[in-house]
Amino acid sequence: MPDRKSKLELLCIERGLKMTDQRRIIARVLSESSDHPDVEAVHRRATAIDANISIATVYRTVRLFEEAGILAKHDFGDGRARYEETPEEHHDHLIDIQSGKVVEFHNDEIEELQRKIAEKAGYRLVGHRLELYGVPLDSKSDRQK
Repeated sequence: MPDRKSKLELLCIERGLKMTDQRRIIARVLSESSDHPDVEAVHRRATAIDANISIATVYRTVRLFEEAGILAKHDFGDGRARYEETPEEHHDHLIDIQSGKVVEFHNDEIEELQRKIAEKAGYRLVGHRLELYGVPLDSKSDRQK
């Protein structure tokens, strides 16, 4: 395993978490993921590096990282908790319900509209989560409409 530490591992160290070899591998797998993996996917990728990592270890480690605020948990309606590094900048998600692919995006107009809606209702917006669900424009289910 290379000496270069992953972004998640550095955050763990910064927050005082004890870093075992297995936690380092799990942190690296999560840092290198761009697809919002679930625990099973993290486990598959981690065991490709170290076959001794159990699914229970992955569950415990992911929960620890989430509690430390360095991992964000998402439920995109497919019944599986999926994870990504806690983003430095806000973004929203578009989920392809056929493939499960997740597209991250940021749109200033949507952000402004949400702020205005909250203000009109008498609130100052302090956070939000936006998830859009769709199918590719060229899919069969789209043509049936």
